[in-house]
Amino acid sequence: MQGIGAWLQDRLPGLLVETGVPAAAVAVGRGDEIVDAAAGTLSAATGVAATTDAVFQVGSVTKVLTATLVQQLVDEGLVDLDRPVRTWLPGFALRDADAAASITVRQLLTHTAGFEGDIFTDTGKGDDCLERYVDLLADVLQLFPPGEMWSYNNAGFCVLGRLVEVVRGAPYDVCLRTHLLDPLDMAGAATDPYEAVLHRIAVGHVETAAGDGLRPTTTWALARSNAPAGSMLAMRARDLLAFARHHLTTSGLAAMRQPQVALPAIGQGEAWGLGWELFRLAPTPVVGHDGNTIGQSAFLRLVPEHDLTVAVLTNGGGAKRLHRAVTGHVLRELAGVDLPAEPAPPSTKTTPDPARYVGTYASAVGETVVSRDRQGRLWLDRTPLGVLAEIDEPAYRTELVAWSGDTLWPVEPEGGAHQPVAFLGDDGAGRAAYLHTGRADRRIR
Repeated sequence: MQGIGAWLQDRLPGLLVETGVPAAAVAVGRGDEIVDAAAGTLSAATGVAATTDAVFQVGSVTKVLTATLVQQLVDEGLVDLDRPVRTWLPGFALRDADAAASITVRQLLTHTAGFEGDIFTDTGKGDDCLERYVDLLADVLQLFPPGEMWSYNNAGFCVLGRLVEVVRGAPYDVCLRTHLLDPLDMAGAATDPYEAVLHRIAVGHVETAAGDGLRPTTTWALARSNAPAGSMLAMRARDLLAFARHHLTTSGLAAMRQPQVALPAIGQGEAWGLGWELFRLAPTPVVGHDGNTIGQSAFLRLVPEHDLTVAVLTNGGGAKRLHRAVTGHVLRELAGVDLPAEPAPPSTKTTPDPARYVGTYASAVGETVVSRDRQGRLWLDRTPLGVLAEIDEPAYRTELVAWSGDTLWPVEPEGGAHQPVAFLGDDGAGRAAYLHTGRADRRIR
């Protein structure tokens, strides 16, 4: 571990320059031993330097903490994963009444509940914000029958947070602190901006409208109503390792790392457990979760067979490239394990038969048109809607070429990365029913 500590101190500043990340904090744990390091600037507006005591937002890594709160209720006999969520939330409603009545706790934990998941309604800062948020889901569309497939669902974890509130009889953030943060001595963890400001705090950095570099974001936190899905929680890198260590040393939590549903072949993980993403199942399992908020990204990886944990927290720029450089080095050095390979482009550009793919696909946050031009090439055009349009998310256009079966390759990167696009199901006329990029967007024409 001393060698890893020395490598981080020596290499991290240079990696920030190479990837354009303003600041990063890294913690590595093997058994009870931890080394950590930090480098860079927490905010370009203030020039405050990053230290290992700095707190960064962890975004959707929060979902694993929410899943753990639910698992605690299961272990106490207060919740059953395979009973409908209405057992504890009798007022839970969706536009599809039959789906709302049947969706189970397990389906929420595994992103298989099937309803529209990118719902970011701000219902205020009061302790009733989650209750009000869940009530507003009554008009949300069902994309597919519960349990049919996997589709990442932020709203589902807000429902789980409300479940925790009702069973525990306290607000979500109070439950989080009482049952996880304080017992695990996660001293740097902050459940809201009012707690975070008491620490040395990272600010997210986003691309300027002119595309000439990064600027500090003018919005630090998202809506409290999305806190169980990852809108608020911030902490030090070593705090995140304390949570990961808890999972590796608590036998009852091992079940959360067991595969529950396979993921579509879109260059992400292989399967999903109860809250955890399973990046590789064999020969050496690698599990974890990523998180993204406004200008901040977090990465947590566990290699249970080697009692190894790695946390990388960043505040803008090429965060994923930094994570792969740091986490990849650590896993190779300490476990002889490589990160799962990034999806690679096809060796030749071949246009697939467009008949199955051409059409319009939509969700609450975007509309995607797949079309064929006069030369026979296939194109994807995505227009942001809803909250993404409000924050000026840019439109995206790329050519699609053959890659692997019904998963096509985008020639142009989006956000610095190529995200393969899967076309799933059948609309009854031989055309794909869904366009899947981690979320299943439904064909509307």
